[in-house]
Amino acid sequence: MKVISIYMTALFVLLTLIEKMPAQEVKQNEYHAWWREGYGGRPRRNPQAKTLPLIQVRGNVFVNSQGDTILFRGLAISDPDKIANEGHWDKKHFEQVKEMGASVVRIPIHPVAWRERTPQKYLELLDQAVEWCTDLGMYVMIDWHSIGNLQMELFQNPMYDTSQKETYEFWRAIARHFRGHNTVAFYEIFNEPTIYRGQLGSMSWSEWKKINEDIIHLIRSYDPEPIPLVAGLDWAYDLTPLLIDPINAENIGYVSHPYAHKRREPWEPKWEENFGFAADTYPIVVTEFGFGLRDNAVIDENHYGPRIIKYLENRGISWVAWVFDPEWGPNMMKSWDYELTGSGEFFKKAMRGEAQ
Repeated sequence: MKVISIYMTALFVLLTLIEKMPAQEVKQNEYHAWWREGYGGRPRRNPQAKTLPLIQVRGNVFVNSQGDTILFRGLAISDPDKIANEGHWDKKHFEQVKEMGASVVRIPIHPVAWRERTPQKYLELLDQAVEWCTDLGMYVMIDWHSIGNLQMELFQNPMYDTSQKETYEFWRAIARHFRGHNTVAFYEIFNEPTIYRGQLGSMSWSEWKKINEDIIHLIRSYDPEPIPLVAGLDWAYDLTPLLIDPINAENIGYVSHPYAHKRREPWEPKWEENFGFAADTYPIVVTEFGFGLRDNAVIDENHYGPRIIKYLENRGISWVAWVFDPEWGPNMMKSWDYELTGSGEFFKKAMRGEAQ
């Protein structure tokens, strides 16, 4: 009897273990399989990748694959995450951009949106944008849209909070994903570097230069063709350090954001002193500027709008106006019905070469 009792006990234990095995397997499958993970941004085969001519730098200008000099006129949309969340992320939106006369579309990506949507999901939005822009014959400028001091990792607003590591990882993902795609012509490395009169710490030009050179080297390890754009200091306005210490890289452009409030009138001599001089040596892109208009305001030849466009065009400086959105300012749209504001009407004429 004792032997049978031991046998029955052992059988009970065995059956209990068998009963528990599926639950243990499920639990095992819930473990974080870290050894299977990789970084986002896998390259994507795309039959449209060579549809548009490749844009390159030649001296102080941009040229296409036929050697024609290109002066880009374009606009910035708002963050794709915002547009998608508001239900307007579709080809129609980009058709409206094309109707404005844009040859390049600046796509600002805020670090908070990149994180919250996740890189994989965000790249799906960008794939759509690149496909639509290719179909419509417009180039794309991808902009890491942060404002602040990347050296000390202090930023102007929580939506701009990022880190050097996240910035490097962002450009790894983007460069890897869009490798060889001619439509994605420009990588604007960082929107507006600033120390905000010391409130965001300190960062010298040499420190900022080193960060950009590291990112350019990183991008080119994946894709040597897109043109990195490097912003000046003082909220991407001041390019005077180029006089003595330019970025140590070829096939790049430089960025300025000459909003009207940056300097008092007369503007033109200050624009020449602060960034325009560089157009003699390098391709320059004004990737952000704009203005609001009060009701019944008149845009005459003395207004900031015609004056900045005339200066940029005469200097051979490409430009991208801010912003094609009804809420972010200075806004070019009154509503999602695509009715334009006064500044929107102005930039539509300017992109079509009718504003001077």
